[in-house]
Amino acid sequence: MKFMIITKKQIRLVLSLCIASVVTIIGSVSVFANSNRLLPIYCVETDKKQVAISFDAAWGNDDTETLINILKEYEVPATFFVVGAWVDKYPESVKQLSDAGHQIQNHSNTHPHMSQISVSQIKDELESCNKKIESITGVYPTLLRAPYGDYNNTLIETTNDMNMEVIQWDVDSLDWKDNATPDSICQRVTSKVKNGSIVLFHNDADHTPEALPNILKCLKDEGYEFVFISDLIYKDNYEIKHDGTQCKLKDGAE
Repeated sequence: MKFMIITKKQIRLVLSLCIASVVTIIGSVSVFANSNRLLPIYCVETDKKQVAISFDAAWGNDDTETLINILKEYEVPATFFVVGAWVDKYPESVKQLSDAGHQIQNHSNTHPHMSQISVSQIKDELESCNKKIESITGVYPTLLRAPYGDYNNTLIETTNDMNMEVIQWDVDSLDWKDNATPDSICQRVTSKVKNGSIVLFHNDADHTPEALPNILKCLKDEGYEFVFISDLIYKDNYEIKHDGTQCKLKDGAE
C-alpha cells in the first residue's frame, strides 16, 4: 500500500488557495449585491452652479413663518418635505408655504421606518400624505424623502411605480444636533455645497433661522442659483452612481 506524504508547505498552499477562492466568491457576491442595490438621488451631476435647499417638517412649527420670511428676503425657493400628520396639525402653515411659492413634497404620512413596512403600507403612507398636501396646495407631490433617510429596494421600486422619486441629500446641515450653533451650521453647509447639491435643514431646529441668512448670502455671493429639487433632477435618460449622484446619460447610452 502506498501513502502520499503531504508537506507543511503543500498544506499551506492548499489552504491559501481555498481562502483565495472563498474571498473571490464572497467578493463576487458582494459586487453582484451592490449592483442590484437601488439608490435614491443624493445630488445631481451638472455643470450649472445650482443648489437645492430643502427642509423636513415632521414635528414642531415654531419657526416656519420665520423661515418663509428669510427665504422671501433672499428670493430663494425651497422644497419642504412634510409629514401627513404635520399637515393635519398645521394646515395653515402648509398653505403659507405654498402661497409663498415653495414646493411641498412627501415625507410619509406617519414618519415610520419605510424599509420595515410592506408594499401596501408604503403605498398608503405615500398616497395619504399626497392627498393631504394636494387638498391644500392643489398640487400632487412627485418626490418622497423617507423618514430617517431609511430606504431599501422595495421602497424605491414602489415609489417609482407611483411616478415619484426618492430624494436624499449630500449636504446635511446637522442643525438638529444639541451642539449645533449658527456658525457651525453655516460653516458645514457652505464648505460642502457643490454644483447639484441638495441641502438638508429642518423647519424646527433651534439655530436654523439664525444660520440661514448667512448661508444664503454666502452661496449667492459664490454665484449659486437656488432651484427646486424637482427642477434640479433629471426626469428621464439618467443613471444613479454608487454614491447617489444622478447623472444624465449620453445620447444612445443605456
